Parts: sequence; structure tokens; C-alpha cells
Amino acid sequence: MEDVATAEISRTQLWQWVHRGAALDDGRKVTRELVRQIIDEEAAKLPSDAGRRFADARQIMEDVSLADDFVDFLTWSALSYID
Repeated sequence: MEDVATAEISRTQLWQWVHRGAALDDGRKVTRELVRQIIDEEAAKLPSDAGRRFADARQIMEDVSLADDFVDFLTWSALSYID
């Protein structure tokens, strides 16, 4: 449950930053494009055999962090990925 709580806090913060026009210390505005760029950079650091679950996790995080409307719970979006 702690991991889910941490993910909820992180994606909520990202959603708020994108929708409230927050800026980073270096002056860059937090936009959907910037979030995707950073996700790309971090994903590139993963081992090449990281597997499908990392791709699923990335997609879920993007879906809930960058949605037009705030998604109540990250886990609701993740349910469709359960095998």
C-alpha cells in the first residue's frame, strides 16, 4: 500500500503542476511535453529487458498525470492492466 500511496502523491503533484502552470527552479514551465520528456529520460535509464510491466506502469502514470480531468484513483486506471 505504501507504494500505491507514493504513486498517488507523485501523480497528483504532477497533475497539479501541469494544470496550475507551475515552474521549476530553472524557470521551465511544467507542461505535458516536459513531463513526457522527463519520463522518456528516466525510462531510458532502465535495463533494456525491463519488460512489459514497466511500459504498463509508464502508460498508467502518463494517463493519470496528464489527463484533462483529475482521475480520482490511480488504481482504477491500473485495473485494466491486470492479467
